[in-house]
Amino acid sequence: MIDLYSSDETAHPHSLSLKRLDRSISMSQGQFCLILACCNSVSLRSQLLKQLPINLSADIHQISLHPSVKTLYTTIQQTLQNKNPNALMILGLESVISIEQLLSATNFVRDDFRKDFAFPVILWVNDEIMQKLVRLAPDFKNWAASTIRFPMMNEPVATPDLAYQLI
Repeated sequence: MIDLYSSDETAHPHSLSLKRLDRSISMSQGQFCLILACCNSVSLRSQLLKQLPINLSADIHQISLHPSVKTLYTTIQQTLQNKNPNALMILGLESVISIEQLLSATNFVRDDFRKDFAFPVILWVNDEIMQKLVRLAPDFKNWAASTIRFPMMNEPVATPDLAYQLI
């Protein structure tokens, strides 16, 4: 088994991102906090999720969205039935057929998230969903701190130095 929290980043390339996710969840206990985790590979995301329960002490509930889902808020409410987990991970946004409708509705009821969900909500997104989130639910997206990225090994990672060289 790979130790995702090893201090040696070469042991696992996502160890720093996982530490950020862990810290974000830990620091947000008892209050609503939107955390965006961006991963373009469903298989990589699955590998990371298998490791998370081992490394995180929090009781993390997962919801995998059905493709026919129309609203995020109502889906969370119906699934949790007034239970408050330590954290909630939302998976499957990329499979939602009416994603534009879901994101627009989410932006419209964004204040209800803060009012009714006293726990961190981690949205697992890919780059395409992230672009739609920015466009269709900008107010909701702005509640998130910086996005925690989990790039694939062959995916280029933008660094400040690289961005500067391209100018």
